[in-house]
Amino acid sequence: MWRGPALAYNPAMQDPAPADAAPATPAPPPPAAAAPRKHVNRPPKIDLDTASYRVPSGKAIQLSDYATRDDGGLEKIVGKDEFHLLRHRLVALQENLYAESKRALLVVFQAMDAGGKDSTTKAVFGPVDPAGCKVKSFKAPNSEELGHDFLWRVHANVPKKGYIGVFNRSHYEDAVTVAVKKLCPEDVWEHRVEHINHFERLLHTEGTQVVKFFLHISKDYQKKRLQRRLDRPDKHWKFNPADLEERARWGKYQERYAEVFSETSKKDAPWYIIPAERRWYRNLLVTKVLVDLLEKMDPKPPKADFDPKSIVIE
Repeated sequence: MWRGPALAYNPAMQDPAPADAAPATPAPPPPAAAAPRKHVNRPPKIDLDTASYRVPSGKAIQLSDYATRDDGGLEKIVGKDEFHLLRHRLVALQENLYAESKRALLVVFQAMDAGGKDSTTKAVFGPVDPAGCKVKSFKAPNSEELGHDFLWRVHANVPKKGYIGVFNRSHYEDAVTVAVKKLCPEDVWEHRVEHINHFERLLHTEGTQVVKFFLHISKDYQKKRLQRRLDRPDKHWKFNPADLEERARWGKYQERYAEVFSETSKKDAPWYIIPAERRWYRNLLVTKVLVDLLEKMDPKPPKADFDPKSIVIE
């Protein structure tokens, strides 16, 4: 409770002690100073190389050449600390992008089942203002969507200027899953990669930056994650028996993804193959790529069209 202003100590203000008073108990020694907080011993900014995870344009690749479990040589505590700093920066850059309202950012996540698309989206974009960030999860097309070209529903969900759009699965299902499962004739799906390149080029020239992430896991890791969904009743809702049919096509999916990545990783719409079995490092890499891209875009809030100093609020 507040008791008024403290008065400086003045011996003259103290009542004299009686003659028969017991000697005063000496004051206890001051408490020892608290131990200084332990800080992570690292430089202010980690020199994290993301270029090695970027798929080179037009060069044939094999997904088996890319690690599924990595830490970049970092300790977990250091990586998580850096992730939180980068995510704070991401929030500020998204606010500037929204205020500027001249450009947009489209983020695409693809992965095998249990690859971590949902958890990555939640971890990276959780603190971002939802007023300027929209997440779209693409399921199997319905009858209305099947009545149009495969990009119709995708284009309708591209973020408008000022927004970040996140695709949890995307138009790449129509170039990968459709081909692996032979859901349409080859002379239809074989042209879709070309259509996607033209589509993403259109987005770029109209002011929407595109960046794409493949969350890379091993078949053994997928088995563990799927088993976890079976073992935990609270995760049963995430398990779909059809996932086992897709798992049986693992090799075909790996081959088709590799083909599509090499053909669609472009300067203005790159693919990054992210090792996703260590979640903290996965989140760090994705956030680092996004922050670097937004800093390169350098969105600026508009200048006020009035003189703030001339306004007096009564």
